[in-house]
Amino acid sequence: MMSAQAKESLELRIAIEQNVPQVNVGSSVDAQVLDSAQRPLGAIKGMNGFAAQAKDGGVALDQWKSGAMWVVPKDPNGVVWIGNRWYRGRVYLVPTGKGLTAVNYVDLEQYLFSVLGSEMSGNWPQEALKAQAVAARSYALHERQNGRSGIFDLGDTQGWQVYNGIQSESTGTQTAVMATAGQVLAHNKQIINAVFHSSAGGCTENVEDVWVQALPYLRSVKNNYDQGSPVNEWSRSFTAAEIGNRFGVGSLQRLEPTRMTRSCGRVQEIRVVGDRGSKVVKGNEFREALGLRSTFFTIANQFQPVASKEGQKQSLSGVVFNGRGFGHGLGMSQWGAYNMARRGYNYQQILQQYYLNTSVTVIDVQ
Repeated sequence: MMSAQAKESLELRIAIEQNVPQVNVGSSVDAQVLDSAQRPLGAIKGMNGFAAQAKDGGVALDQWKSGAMWVVPKDPNGVVWIGNRWYRGRVYLVPTGKGLTAVNYVDLEQYLFSVLGSEMSGNWPQEALKAQAVAARSYALHERQNGRSGIFDLGDTQGWQVYNGIQSESTGTQTAVMATAGQVLAHNKQIINAVFHSSAGGCTENVEDVWVQALPYLRSVKNNYDQGSPVNEWSRSFTAAEIGNRFGVGSLQRLEPTRMTRSCGRVQEIRVVGDRGSKVVKGNEFREALGLRSTFFTIANQFQPVASKEGQKQSLSGVVFNGRGFGHGLGMSQWGAYNMARRGYNYQQILQQYYLNTSVTVIDVQ
């Protein structure tokens, strides 16, 4: 729901540990331990920690047991320990199919203090950090509205957006979040799926060429704002045997891109041909298998002479991938935002460059 005012406080539920046999939890200050209905079970002293465990379909923490459990700092300025980091807010421990899941309930804006520092450097130009704040806030609220899980809204890894707790906060990230408090990107009065990536290599993609559904705001944009960034251009080399073994086709004979994106020419599908067979692999699977930065690459074959019955001939010895960018190539390029900010663009102009047909709006989310 849109309104003129941002909601005072909105909590997000972030899964920090999922389906683990146990997780260490604690608090920087004295904290209450509550059962699933938030009735008091006891208290733990500040700077004390315990290993919570999944037990008999519930949660065990020190001498307490319950179907699920909360650890809530008594001082609102206190922070909780989950796994191996400190986090603002409180922690909810719930048994899940394969163990225990620890969920950090945290204020949206305070969550963003950390996301900005986990996704960018807090020393980056403020206008780039503000653009990241609006994009990350939009992405988080879009995920919350379209939740995949009843237990949490988002995870804390790159598959969502990275959230490393208070260690990633800085004056720079807090300033950018507070300067854009409550602001999101909207299309037709709906919060958009404001995905982003490290570097576009000069060309972002139409979303349907990378994922499935076409969206009016994730359209291909060509610009030169990534130039000079450390991940704008890259190169990786492999032997023919390394690639062939990775895909189980014997020694590699050739690579044949069979499908490319229309806008930028990223590899959507590639045939890997070896002396023991061939297979067609999706571009992202190929990228992950070889640890490439993106699917935005060209292939340079390397040959060596070998003797045969027919005389000397050339045999594929290796492949060099010459690539551009880092990530899926959808939405905002973070290095593009950095360079735009350094050239004097403000955060609204940065966002308009990468999210077409959108407006920056202050929102009240119920």
